[in-house]
Amino acid sequence: MKRIFTIAMAILVTLLPGLSQAGSNQATDPIHSTDKVARFALDVQTELARQGAHVAIVGRVGRDRETLPEGIDYTHVAYWVYSRMVRADGSTYKGYRVYNLYQQGGDGRTSRLIEDSPEDFFAGAYELDAGIIVPDKRLQKKLLDVIASPAYAQLHNPSYSVLANPRTQRFQNCTEHTLDVLMASLYDTSSKAVIKANITAHFEPQPVEIGGMKRLLAPAAAPALTTVDHGSSVATATFGSIARFMHEHDLDAGIYRHKPDGPHPFRI
Repeated sequence: MKRIFTIAMAILVTLLPGLSQAGSNQATDPIHSTDKVARFALDVQTELARQGAHVAIVGRVGRDRETLPEGIDYTHVAYWVYSRMVRADGSTYKGYRVYNLYQQGGDGRTSRLIEDSPEDFFAGAYELDAGIIVPDKRLQKKLLDVIASPAYAQLHNPSYSVLANPRTQRFQNCTEHTLDVLMASLYDTSSKAVIKANITAHFEPQPVEIGGMKRLLAPAAAPALTTVDHGSSVATATFGSIARFMHEHDLDAGIYRHKPDGPHPFRI
């Protein structure tokens, strides 16, 4: 029986490679050269600055897209905030600061809020393809107020699940934290209960198709794959579901993807 269970675990890991490691970690073994990543990060910043974006929601591809479930385009999402930056020599310049929730720990069941640079953000990219959501000007101001306030950290739940249910408070991933901050900004509240009530009422998460046996065995293969916070079906917050929500409610000034050859449309 133990041998059968071990074989089942091995099969499951091969069936869920894009989920067992979420691609929402700080970079450890970059795929692309430092120069290539730096050029791409600068291109994205230049385009955002050209649009006058003081804050944007940016997604990156941290895994081979062939391994990702249908409907998931980007594996890590964060806020980029236009800020005054300080160089090592004490001089200052303007650029974007990235506000991340990163998966942590050997089993991936915890997370931390970490600020880093656009270069750091894309250092962990499998593919240089960024999803971009530029909020409208009114929402940008409200987002900046929340990100600069204690509410930003208070909305963090360190209990991490790759497929966290955004309608509950039990677990959280990077995209759900992004959504919670968005809802806090829209409804002028830091109450988690109020935020979750509004997510339940107005936000449609992305369904993720996982067969019954895979769902049953997944947490044994990788604890961060738990789905105990879901009912009979599994659905989670994604870059695409946030983009659809913002587009449907006229909250964005632009939604697109940025590749090394420039901006491209993002299919909502």
